[in-house]
Amino acid sequence: MSGVRVVALEDVDPIELPRGSWSRVLIGSSTVDGNTSSLGYSVFTSGMETDDLSHAVEELAFVVSGRGELRLESEVVVMRCGSAAFIPAHLWHTVANTGDEDLVMVFTFPDQGYPETMHRKARSSSNGGA
Repeated sequence: MSGVRVVALEDVDPIELPRGSWSRVLIGSSTVDGNTSSLGYSVFTSGMETDDLSHAVEELAFVVSGRGELRLESEVVVMRCGSAAFIPAHLWHTVANTGDEDLVMVFTFPDQGYPETMHRKARSSSNGGA
């Protein structure tokens, strides 16, 4: 047996987020035995803004469609369809959909599932994310 495991988006229950947004961890310890990394898919509706997040491990993200921002402590990083981001471990960041359509992202972590994550209330966008 090859060990290949295919997981369909509809086979994983969504993690409900505010404003009708959601996320799913497709490849993780609950769907694949013996994995050492994880892969997920998120849909952020227009105007959605996550809590300020800091993960214990690095994150890679790819924008499938839409546009938005990564709001950091001292800068705002614009992301749009076709762009990828490397987010270092322990970096506080907020994902914000600044467009009129859904911001769809694929993300991955070097972790068996969604890694240990700290949350705090997002900074207001009116201060430019600083």
